[in-house]
Amino acid sequence: MLDRSRGWIAASLLATFTFAAGGADAHFQEILPSTDIVPEEGDRTVALDLVFTHPMEGGPTMDMGKPAQFGVLANGEKADLLASLTPRTIDGKTAYSSAYTVKEPGDYVFFLEPASYWEPAERKQILHYAKVVVGFGGGEDWDAMVGFPIEIQPLTRPYGIWTGNLFRGVVMKDGKPLPDAEVEIEWKNDGSVHPPADPFITQVVKTDGAGTFAYAMPRAGWWAFNAVSEADTTKAAPDGKPAPLEIGGTIWVKAVDMK
Repeated sequence: MLDRSRGWIAASLLATFTFAAGGADAHFQEILPSTDIVPEEGDRTVALDLVFTHPMEGGPTMDMGKPAQFGVLANGEKADLLASLTPRTIDGKTAYSSAYTVKEPGDYVFFLEPASYWEPAERKQILHYAKVVVGFGGGEDWDAMVGFPIEIQPLTRPYGIWTGNLFRGVVMKDGKPLPDAEVEIEWKNDGSVHPPADPFITQVVKTDGAGTFAYAMPRAGWWAFNAVSEADTTKAAPDGKPAPLEIGGTIWVKAVDMK
């Protein structure tokens, strides 16, 4: 009986460790604008913060290399905004900021292809493409696609959303819907929420056979939806050897309390 008890305790500890390790594995590329809806009167400048971190846990922050792409897609045209990026430091790690002035009505899809990040704990490269949609004066291009290798196409307009609304999207990989794909979801914690256990940190849903998913956001603030997949190719590790490449397609969505 004692041996069985010891075995049960060992198994429980292993399961606890596995949950703890898994809870810390979710990385999210932030691309957060100062507003998701530009006012018709007043300042039309949108400030953007680009940070690679764990949003629900409030960190740690990971170093960002120089992004490969940063721009905005509006009215069917892309504008390169790489030159507008300003490096900044958070907890000793490199992050970026930018600003963009909206001049005409439409939907503005800000997008980022960061440099890949080497995760030594998992011995793989991580490359999470990210985007966020900002509306001004009403538009019909909120579901416009950037053309990333993996990307979420929103089926719900990704701004002007009440807390509790259902957000739906379809995960596209290489231009085709991706069934049975994991979508990791985290809330940008303002310090007011303390998850009672690791599984509460990162919510996880899977896409159906058509590549679609849905999630009701239970709290106001910014939410990240990140569809993750293994790339079809490898990428060199710091030692030059081939390593697995995890790719992710992230979209940020803001929920607002109804008052």
